[in-house]
Amino acid sequence: MPAVRAHAPGKVILFGEHAVVYGRAAIAAPVQQVRATTAVMAEPRLPAGQVRLQAPDIHLDALLDELPAWQPLALAVRLVLGELRAPRLPACTLRITSTIPVASGLGSGAAVTVSLLRAVSTFLGQPLEPSRLSALAYEVEKIHHGTPSGIDNTVIAFEQPVFFVRGQPLETFAPAVPLHLVIGDTGVSSPTAIAVGDVRRAWQAAPAEYEALFDRADRISRQARSEIERGDPTALGLLMVEAQEVLKSMGVSSSDLDRLVAASLAAGALGAKLSGGGRGGNMIALVHSGAASQVAAALEAAGAVRTIITVIQ
Repeated sequence: MPAVRAHAPGKVILFGEHAVVYGRAAIAAPVQQVRATTAVMAEPRLPAGQVRLQAPDIHLDALLDELPAWQPLALAVRLVLGELRAPRLPACTLRITSTIPVASGLGSGAAVTVSLLRAVSTFLGQPLEPSRLSALAYEVEKIHHGTPSGIDNTVIAFEQPVFFVRGQPLETFAPAVPLHLVIGDTGVSSPTAIAVGDVRRAWQAAPAEYEALFDRADRISRQARSEIERGDPTALGLLMVEAQEVLKSMGVSSSDLDRLVAASLAAGALGAKLSGGGRGGNMIALVHSGAASQVAAALEAAGAVRTIITVIQ
């Protein structure tokens, strides 16, 4: 069988972090400049059904049968086999690599899973549709995040901007004009599950306060979609600034994120906010196309360990 290679992009959440877990709206978009890749290579000299999983980024090199059922990569393989009613894979090696920083809000876990599901299903001659990729990846996301919203696996599987409300039909949409973003990485690893758990405990301790914050975040997300579809980056930038204030009130920003947000605004960004779980990871700045390099340089001067310039369209 010929070798198969499949990719999945990273993602940024534009609006609605944390509130999306509580049934409010969120907007996310793919980031094609970073991606996860899975290569499937047949190994006819190995015993029938033997599958080797290699993920050098996490120092993994093991046989599938040696891994516990809850190991995310092993679970993804078993889920796709079950989905396709395939008893086993032909003897092969699955090699997974990624250029997406881990625990930084760019959807590393979901992208790895989607690339693996996409590669294995294609290798078996039954490539899965985005909706099925997303549903299977969501099951793996539960390992990574505990109570995931579902937005990461959705935007990464469909590779389109999405307007997402948990439990409601997915809506993809296109901006009226391209959105130019600069992503700034604090370099601080911040697993989403920890921030999600902290927000849940805060919500349980002060439900009225947090419900009001979630409602405000929902209003911002819905208004942001209107501005994206109208093609008004200036109004969208103002909404990003407001969204950052809401996230700070939720307790999920940090001094590093606040510093990068301030630096990008001082350098001419139209708006800026954290993106993802918070407490570290990444922030995003909306810029005019000609200002992207200038804002990226300002972010690096303010301590960003890396920047990514991307366009959402």
